[in-house]
Amino acid sequence: MITIFHHARCSKSRAALMLAEQAADRLDEPLLIRDYVAEPLNYAELETLLAQLGQPASALLREDDARTLCPAVLAHREDAIAVLEALAKEPRLLQRPIVVRQGRAIIGRPPEAILALFD
Repeated sequence: MITIFHHARCSKSRAALMLAEQAADRLDEPLLIRDYVAEPLNYAELETLLAQLGQPASALLREDDARTLCPAVLAHREDAIAVLEALAKEPRLLQRPIVVRQGRAIIGRPPEAILALFD
């Protein structure tokens, strides 16, 4: 299964969704589209996503939005617990889009980055 954490108002997310849909069709795999703003990830889901991403927690953080919505988290961006707690409280801080397949996650910035999941 392919999962995309998607925000429809984001052009990068829309572009990645199109690529994920094409890959799902080509690979004959189901595609789960999760609007993470309407259906926020809980702390445990964020921990799993972070492990699948294999990057520091700060990679999940949209720093521009954090400056406006939760500036305190920027001072603690190296603290994974602080970042995940902030993301659980304010889902708009989550980097987008993120695509997950076979236990691996990739942030789709640029959207073409997700293609590595489908090789």
